[in-house]
Amino acid sequence: MTVLGIALYALIGGGALLALARLARGPSLLDRVVATDTLLVIISAGLAVHAALVRDPTLVPVLVVVSLLAFVGSVSVARYIGGMLLRSRTGDGRDVGLPVAAEERVNGS
Repeated sequence: MTVLGIALYALIGGGALLALARLARGPSLLDRVVATDTLLVIISAGLAVHAALVRDPTLVPVLVVVSLLAFVGSVSVARYIGGMLLRSRTGDGRDVGLPVAAEERVNGS
């Protein structure tokens, strides 16, 4: 292993430790979601660095799966939290649906 490989793995490991610290400390749900997304990106970067250093193209499908997992997870949590914010504005706990501007775009107005 070259000095460059050791340096790259050390930087990726340091970033992963910092993301794990943010994941553990929180304090809010959004902090933990961003830390999880960051950790998945760091894992993807680590896999890409490993694939480049050993010249192994078989890791590309794994990279695609991890990247899609990170994207779908982030979008799912964002939609969930956005729905919570919409429901909390009414005060009675019922879902208010789309914001007015989004309803106009959907209805074609």
